[in-house]
Amino acid sequence: MFKLKTIALAGALALAAAMPAWAKDLVVGVPDNLTGLDPHNVNDTLSQSASKLIFQGLFGFDGDMKLIPVLAEGYESNKEATEFTIRLRKGIKFHDGTPFNAEAAKINFERLVNPENRLSRASLLTMVEKFEAIDDATLKLTLKEPFGALINNLAHAGTLIHSPAALEKYGKDVMRNPVGTGPFKFVSWQADTLKVAKNESYWKPGLPKVDAITLRSVPENGSRLAMLQAGEAQFIYPLPPEMVSVAEKNPKLDIITKPSIVTFYVAMNNLKKPFTDRRVREALNYAVDKRAFAKVVFNGFVDPLDSVVPPGLPFYAKQSEWPFDVAKAKQLLKEAGYPDGFETEVTGANNTTATRAMQFMQQQLAQVGVKVKVTPLESGTLTQRIWSVSKPEDAMVQLYYGGWSASTGDPDWQLRPLLYGESFPPKLFNVAYYANPEVDAAIRASIATADAEKRADAYKKAQELVWKDAPWIYLGVERLLAAKVKTLAGVHYLPDRGLLLEEAELH
Repeated sequence: MFKLKTIALAGALALAAAMPAWAKDLVVGVPDNLTGLDPHNVNDTLSQSASKLIFQGLFGFDGDMKLIPVLAEGYESNKEATEFTIRLRKGIKFHDGTPFNAEAAKINFERLVNPENRLSRASLLTMVEKFEAIDDATLKLTLKEPFGALINNLAHAGTLIHSPAALEKYGKDVMRNPVGTGPFKFVSWQADTLKVAKNESYWKPGLPKVDAITLRSVPENGSRLAMLQAGEAQFIYPLPPEMVSVAEKNPKLDIITKPSIVTFYVAMNNLKKPFTDRRVREALNYAVDKRAFAKVVFNGFVDPLDSVVPPGLPFYAKQSEWPFDVAKAKQLLKEAGYPDGFETEVTGANNTTATRAMQFMQQQLAQVGVKVKVTPLESGTLTQRIWSVSKPEDAMVQLYYGGWSASTGDPDWQLRPLLYGESFPPKLFNVAYYANPEVDAAIRASIATADAEKRADAYKKAQELVWKDAPWIYLGVERLLAAKVKTLAGVHYLPDRGLLLEEAELH
């Protein structure tokens, strides 16, 4: 027997107008605001997860983050990995009734890579020279050069497919008027609340199994858990690590914990003094106790980061950890000309955990005379300040605390967006403004072949070089934590911290 109830959240009236008063509605508590609903132009995993409610791509991932076909049925490629022919599913329609076909995919991908559009996810497909709709069910991609990770890139949420009719109708406003082929249709989006309703014509039989989903932003950790315990939400993530013991005592809740590919780090602006000096960057790595970081910030639910590629990704190559050594840090700062330290600023998200992490960094670095101003910012403001800077010399960032997950499931998306010399914002996300020609060459070599052995060698070299250069303060790899009511099934929390809600079911 289903226990039916209305959504007990402020702002639910808009959804009530579109949905029956008593329905199977799922409410999910999340830590941050969405930054947009155009998957081609959002940078954060949360907004990507929200987009997957409405949109689909040619490929995607299952609950274990294994590559699967979605709007595609399969593909073939040549030996050189320069031509990919993709077979598409037939008979699927967008929410506005227009057909999905090869031409629709072609229009989306050409929009994505068009430099005039300045879309943040363009680099996922900029290696493609030509998109061809051979017929309604066949799409051919011809690449400028070999790229062994193309299908993984096509599984990334940045390549989800809009209705071409919606793109034409709404233009840049499509970010607030999303139309896809997914299990849910867009209803409304305010600053802290997204609402979607069941797609009654969804192409997968028997899905979805809930009538509506609401994503509600609750940055404060305690409030997010309180919402779950009060029955105002059925799933929250991340479960605050310091509150696991509280949640475990509630017999109506299940705790979810699993390994992840989410890495935490502090990027140092390598183009801005004093971080131009590698001795300073090394000193800050020695000055931070990584195990204390895991305990204080994440209640132990973080493992030390021992490479720029986490263990859950292919071609991971373990490096030697940077030990906690205050004396060594002070010595290096003195050698670099900063015997009394210096003043700087760390910027990051404004949720509870990110703020606590930055405050921890402030306390740790104070031990070596580095005075850190902590500046938490709301998601939209953070995007404008950090990721939208048009020229490196205009970047205000000094230290940036953040996390990253390679949502393609391939190490290319761990290294190239963050550490490649041509990936400075706004093109990509190298907010450390780090460039090393040897690293760049290794990254290029790693994607120029589909040969696993050659890729492994190139990735090993890149990881070794970056680790020694220390463009980041290396912190840790997250162990995922979430909580749900026992009556909820079919929600998948992926290793990249993404959510799959297509199969969600309330009993």
